[in-house]
Order: sequence, then structure tokens, then C-alpha cells
Amino acid sequence: MISALNDDWRQTHLGRLLGHALRRFDERVLALMAHDVDVPLALSNLAARQQVSAAHVHITRHLARDGSRLTELAQRAGMTKQAMGTLVDQCEAWGLVTRGPDPLDARARRVLFTADGLAWHEAFRKAVAQAESEFRASVGDDIATVVTIGLETYAAA
Repeated sequence: MISALNDDWRQTHLGRLLGHALRRFDERVLALMAHDVDVPLALSNLAARQQVSAAHVHITRHLARDGSRLTELAQRAGMTKQAMGTLVDQCEAWGLVTRGPDPLDARARRVLFTADGLAWHEAFRKAVAQAESEFRASVGDDIATVVTIGLETYAAA
């Protein structure tokens, strides 16, 4: 039993450690993207000036290459439709995405990557691979594999 007087657990519990690890990983991914020569300059500058946040990465992480409805995108990212709409508005202003008709429903709109958005998406893929490689180098292949398997199992439950 944890003593009510000992609050150390609040700083070291699994949820807090996962949160710190995710923030560190996303920050590294954004830093790598900011210096990727294939990222359109305006987007690279936004990332370098830390105008692009981990929240904006949700769009990159969850938007299907052939587009998604806003409600689908919000659901995949675990966000409200309104919060995702705000992110999509920002990303649209930056030229990452556009809104277009949904071929399956004339009333609906789809969020689609622009050409610059697809370049951003590719930079994201490369940055994630680099950050994962750095993680493996930092903790070792065996630990990285165990962490990956454990997180996949936990997330699937």
C-alpha cells in the first residue's frame, strides 16, 4: 500500500512516464521535420519556430492518404470534432490540407492532403523512423522490442 504521505508515485507512475515519452518523441519528430530539406520551406519554418505542435501531428498521423471526413479524423485522433476542425482550419491555412467533396455523400466534405501536405506526410514518415531508430539506440534493441510489444498489447486491450 502506498503511503498517503509519500507522493513520489505521482511523478513516476506509468501514465506520467508514457506522457513524457510521447512528448519527447513528438518533439524529436517535429525537430527532424523542421530540418528536412524536402519539407516545403514555409512548413519547415513553422516547425522550426515551434508553431506546429504535437496536436497538429494528429492530422498527419491520422488523415488517410485518400482523405477522411472530419468526424473520422477526430475519432481516430481521440479528439472532439470541434477541436479537430480548429486544427484542420490551421493546417488548411498553412497549405497542408484542403477540404473537398466526398464522393460517397454529396452533403459531406473530406479533408485531403495537398501536394505540400503529402511532402509533409513523407517527412513525418522519415522522422518517425529516425526517432524510433534513436530510441532503439538509446535503450537497446531488446528493451525497445519489449516496450513495443508491451505497448501494442496494452493499446489493443
